[in-house]
Amino acid sequence: MRFPAGLPIGETWVEAPSTAPVIFPYDGSTVADAPVGDVELARAALENALSVRETVGRLPSYLRRKVLQSVHSAVLAARDAFVDLLVLETGKPLVDCRVEIDRTLLTLETSAEEVARLHGETVPLDLLPSGEGLQGFWVRKPIGVVVGITGFNYPLLLAAHKVAPAFAAGCPIIVKPAPQTPLATLWLVHLMRSALADAGAPESAVQLITGGADVGATLTTDDRIGAVSFTGSAAVGHRIARDAAPTKVLLELGSNSALVVAEDADLDAAADAIVRGGYYASGQACISVQRVIAVESIRTALLERLGARLPGVVVGDPRDPETRVSALINADSTSRVRQWVGDAVHAGASIAYEAPGDLLGPIVLTDVPDGLPAWDEEIFGPVIAVRSVPDIDRALRAVNDTRYGLQASVFTSSLDTAFAAIDRLEVGGVVINEVPGFRSDVMPYGGVKHSGTGREGPRFAIEELTTTRMAIIRPRP
Repeated sequence: MRFPAGLPIGETWVEAPSTAPVIFPYDGSTVADAPVGDVELARAALENALSVRETVGRLPSYLRRKVLQSVHSAVLAARDAFVDLLVLETGKPLVDCRVEIDRTLLTLETSAEEVARLHGETVPLDLLPSGEGLQGFWVRKPIGVVVGITGFNYPLLLAAHKVAPAFAAGCPIIVKPAPQTPLATLWLVHLMRSALADAGAPESAVQLITGGADVGATLTTDDRIGAVSFTGSAAVGHRIARDAAPTKVLLELGSNSALVVAEDADLDAAADAIVRGGYYASGQACISVQRVIAVESIRTALLERLGARLPGVVVGDPRDPETRVSALINADSTSRVRQWVGDAVHAGASIAYEAPGDLLGPIVLTDVPDGLPAWDEEIFGPVIAVRSVPDIDRALRAVNDTRYGLQASVFTSSLDTAFAAIDRLEVGGVVINEVPGFRSDVMPYGGVKHSGTGREGPRFAIEELTTTRMAIIRPRP
C-alpha cells in the first residue's frame, strides 16, 4: 500500500479520529489499521465537494479523459500489489481477485472513452406551428455531488464503478467503502487525486470517508447532493432511498439468482456452470448461482454430474492459486449461512453434498421449501439449492416467484426457449447458456423489483449521473 495516512478530505489528507483493524478473514490476522471517520469529517467532505461542484462540472473533456487514463495506467502498474491487497482484505480466492483487478482496469479505461461520447441532439421544435422558426437542442449536464457507497465483496471494482463514471460526467464524488474493506479503495482514491493534482484539477473532486451508519446518513440525507449510488443489501438500500428522497438514488442490491436447466440442455455445460457460478468469490456475489431450477426429467442426471464435480472444488487458503472457496468475510456471515442451511434441513430439505473440513465449503441443498431464507433470500455464501419442476413453463414462473430480479440464466438448445426466457423473465439481465454471474463491465447492469433501480456500466452510469438541459432559441425575436 502506497498512500498517505488519514482520510482524503478536501485538498489534503486529514487525521482520522480513530482507527480499526482490517482483518484477513482466512486466519484472523490484522492486515493494517484503517482510518475511521466521523460525522464531522463527513460534513467537511460534503462542504468541500459542494465548493468545487461548478469547477469540476466545467473541467474540459480532454482533462477528464486524461485523468482517467492516468489512473488506469497507475492501477495497471500496481496490478500485482492490488491483487495481493484484495486477497488479504476480502479473503477472496486469488483467482477472483485477479478477475477483479482486470475488470477494474476495463471500467477505468471505458469510463475515459465515454467522456468523448457525452453529447446531446437537436430537436425538431417546429412539429407544431408555435415552434416554427425555433432552434432546439439538448445537452447533458452533471447532476452534482455524488455519494458512492460500496460493498465489501468487490471493493476496488465497485469503487471504480462509482468514481470513474461520476468524474467522467463532471461530478465530484465522496466514496464510503465498506468498513471491512477500505484499503484498496483508499489506494484507488489516492491515485485518482494524484492524477487530478498533476492535471491542475481540484483533489476535492474525489474524497473518501469511512465510518458507521451515522456517517452514511449524514452524506445521503443532505438535500444539496445530486445523487446517491449504493451497492449493498436490499434492506439498507431501501432505507437509504426512503431517507434520501427526493434525491436521485441508484441501487445495486442483492438477489437469489436462478439458473434454469431445460430438458434439452447440455447437462455437462450446465453442471460446469453451476459449480463455476455458484462458488466463485466463495459465493459472496450478488449474481452467483443460488437457485437451480431443473426440469424433472433431467434432475437425477444433473445431480449426478454435480456430485462428480464438487469434490474437485479446492477449499482453503485464498492465497493459493488453486483455491476456489475460502473463508467468508467474517464469523457472523459464516454463522448465518450455517443457520440458514440448518433451517432448510429442519424444514425438509436434504443436503446432497457438503464439502468436508472446518471451513464452510460448497454445499448443495435439494427441495428447499418456499418461505425459507436459503431459497427466498440472498444467502451470500457457497450454497446452492436445487429444485425440479415439470416443464420449462413452470421453471420460468419459478424464476419470477421472488421479490428479487437481478440476473438469471437458462441452459437450453432451443431458440424458442431462449427467447421465451428473454421475454418473460423479470430480471435486469437474461443469460443463455452461461452463468447468471456473467457481467461485462461495459453492459447496462442492474436489477428490477427489490434488486435495485438504475444501471451501472460506464456509459449507462454517466447517463444516470447527468441531466438533460434543453436549449430553445428563436434567432430573431
